[in-house]
Amino acid sequence: MTIAEWVRQALIQARRQEASGDVGKKLAAVRAAVKHNAGPVVEIDEMLADIERGYLADPSFDTD
Repeated sequence: MTIAEWVRQALIQARRQEASGDVGKKLAAVRAAVKHNAGPVVEIDEMLADIERGYLADPSFDTD
């Protein structure tokens, strides 16, 4: 068996083992995460403006 074939088989086996997780546990984790809506707390325009101000205030972000 070549090294390439061994690697292919090892990757296939790893994918099969990874995908065999408990679906109920995965769904419970997603449901718990959704309860804690941690999305953006400001509007995107405000967030981008804050980022831009940070770049302009710090000369280490010079793109030249």
